[in-house]
Amino acid sequence: MNRETACEVYRRLLLQYPVVDDRRHFIDFSNPYEALILTILSAQTTDRAVNAVSDTLFSRYPTPEALARAEPEEVEPLIRTIGFHHAKARYIVGTARKLVADFDGEVPRTMEELRSFPGVGRKTANIVLSHAFDINVGIAVDTHVRRVSKRLGFTDSTNPDIIERDLVALFPEEVWRDINYLLIRHGRAVCTAQNPKHEECFVADLCRCYRELQGTKEKGRE
Repeated sequence: MNRETACEVYRRLLLQYPVVDDRRHFIDFSNPYEALILTILSAQTTDRAVNAVSDTLFSRYPTPEALARAEPEEVEPLIRTIGFHHAKARYIVGTARKLVADFDGEVPRTMEELRSFPGVGRKTANIVLSHAFDINVGIAVDTHVRRVSKRLGFTDSTNPDIIERDLVALFPEEVWRDINYLLIRHGRAVCTAQNPKHEECFVADLCRCYRELQGTKEKGRE
């Protein structure tokens, strides 16, 4: 897909899913520490599940220092309802300890430093930088972004790193912070993993997947 068509897709997505109160995130956080911890917890788990444990977790551990003093076994019961809670308890306690030991309890603002924390890959670091600090060095690629980008024709890859490179090459930097949000919204509402709602899709005429589907139907009628 060329940049002109991609930007038309972006324009339509933004009209359909307007950004309200400058909110482009789905996890409820109050500060960068909470953003980092909750984003680590959100891997392979719904945002709703993460938000459901947030109040309990941060009432017990309101600061990095408090969480750093905990043992993973103490944290596990508080996050038991989310996926992979054993590993994630270790990740967030280890992250809190590193925050205190290496960064005086302040969440760093660079990709390299964020990726030094346990459980933090490029996607998580991108999300924290964008949502907590309004710093955009790339585009976070989650399951929705991967699926919708491939179907639309933004990328030919299923590799998150390659997809991110394709997206940042396709869109101007000033809209990078919107892309993750808009593609997630579209992936949840219309371009779902199972039974995507092609007939309801307002970018179907620009979508590679839809064109291929229509072509297959046409061949079937011959």
